Amino acid sequence: MRSKKFYLLLDNIRSLFNVGAIFRTADAAGIDKIILGGITGTPDSEKMKKVSLGAEKTVFWEHHWQPWRIVDKLKKEGFYIVALEQTKKSILYTKFRPKFPLLLIVGNEIKGVSKSLLKRAEKIIYLPMYGQKESLNVAVAAGIAIYQINKYRYL
Repeated sequence: MRSKKFYLLLDNIRSLFNVGAIFRTADAAGIDKIILGGITGTPDSEKMKKVSLGAEKTVFWEHHWQPWRIVDKLKKEGFYIVALEQTKKSILYTKFRPKFPLLLIVGNEIKGVSKSLLKRAEKIIYLPMYGQKESLNVAVAAGIAIYQINKYRYL
């Protein structure tokens, strides 16, 4: 049983395959709602449905062209705003201690989380990169962060 609200915000995710994979992970992890921001595709796409395997029917979602507005609204409602991004202010994801209700923001495959949303985040977390590449696929990164945060959600 879910005791603590946990929302995701997908900030300008270009690939419908990534959106579908995140929906599937969100269903598995018990995410309460996905907010699709900006150009992020919605679940009416056949491409997305192939990957999400019906999770678009089990996870509540809504779309906002200007995601900063919903972030401001959720912040006023007491949500803890967290972004997953590599910045100078980021802390290692395993050292992060979440507070609930929580909104996790993941960003565009190339540009990452937009600056307007990073400014609104109370914490910015990152995943360490030990190889040659600078980042993970957004769906993979979201899954790792979601499950790390869920450790605290179900305590």
